[in-house]
Amino acid sequence: MNKLDMVFKKINANRENMISLQKDLTSIPAIAPQSKGTGEWEKAQLLIDRLNTLGITNINIINALDKRVPDGKRPNVIATIPGEDENKSFWIMTHIDVVPPGEISLWDTDPFIMAVKDDRLIGRGVEDNQQNIVSSIFAVKSILESGFKPAYTVKLLFVADEETGSDFGIKFLLENYNLFKKDDLILVPDGGRADGTLIEIAEKSILWLKFTTKGKQCHASMPNLGINAFVAGSELVLALNALNDEFNRQDPLFDPPVSTFCPTKKEANVPNINSIPGEDVFYLDCRILPQYNLDDVLERIRKIIKLIEKKYGVTVLYEIIQRESSPPTPENSHLVQALKRAINRVYNVDAVPRGIGGGTVGAHLRAKGFDTVVWSKIDETAHMPNEYCLIDNMIGDCKVMAEIMIEG
Repeated sequence: MNKLDMVFKKINANRENMISLQKDLTSIPAIAPQSKGTGEWEKAQLLIDRLNTLGITNINIINALDKRVPDGKRPNVIATIPGEDENKSFWIMTHIDVVPPGEISLWDTDPFIMAVKDDRLIGRGVEDNQQNIVSSIFAVKSILESGFKPAYTVKLLFVADEETGSDFGIKFLLENYNLFKKDDLILVPDGGRADGTLIEIAEKSILWLKFTTKGKQCHASMPNLGINAFVAGSELVLALNALNDEFNRQDPLFDPPVSTFCPTKKEANVPNINSIPGEDVFYLDCRILPQYNLDDVLERIRKIIKLIEKKYGVTVLYEIIQRESSPPTPENSHLVQALKRAINRVYNVDAVPRGIGGGTVGAHLRAKGFDTVVWSKIDETAHMPNEYCLIDNMIGDCKVMAEIMIEG
């Protein structure tokens, strides 16, 4: 029996231990303070205790201070397992925090008491992101139990605050610590498809904008005495559609393969029917192919704004709510190729490197120049009532990670 078969056998034997760790993790709600939670501290302590019990004892805790939580700290935990080559590291980054359960009446079971039903584990956080917290831990444990060392040093990074912006998680670590090296392999198992074929290597740039159109309020029976901000704002919405035609390149790496510019949220203006609104507010969600410079997009938006201001006599202000951009990870990178090999062996499917329009924490790492891949085999039940994790996905992902650890 070769190394990998021995490790896979150990992973299969750890099935009940993996389910048990999922149950323990689910029992502690690690919810952000802005979502009326107490943060990740208690769950991190349980995680550290279980790591020690499993023989993973080289643990470092990096706390981001946050006065809003009872312990005053948002913990980021790093477990290090030395490899044959200690000059390169294979990072697996998962997150400790979860979102609130939402409407409890929509759950069939208590969201924080994990239920086991047939092939599923049910509870808040079991898929997002505990499936791969557990998978990464037991990949390491099964290798150590088999008497082997990983090809490279393995670093399991469990971060805080992923669900609410990462200011106390990976952003904090990147801004304050030099943890990563350029040739490290970095896997974020927090996104994918039900068939396991999506290897996410790129994200569109994200630009969220708030537009405030200022006119002059007056009585609706005398509209000539005012300036209707709603009308001007509505024409601005339509004028911004021109961005789709002007930034119209296509890139088959992404689905959809084009940049998108979507008006979304609309704030209420006047509360009564018989007043002309003097102020109107809406938002634009832009997902832009990385080939475009965001400053060029903003310059075109400013020109559109000036045309509306001149036509209606209004003032239009815009505010950048979010701006994120990062270069793609090369398709031929070491980790992408290793993942393709491991996924094919474990799941018998051919995975494809692709770009996405949504945002992941991988973008923060890519923006700092670190090649990062997002992958897992998930049913995409994150944030839903009755969130579940397929046990076979948890075990399969564990084997994929273990193969990369062994084979390098």
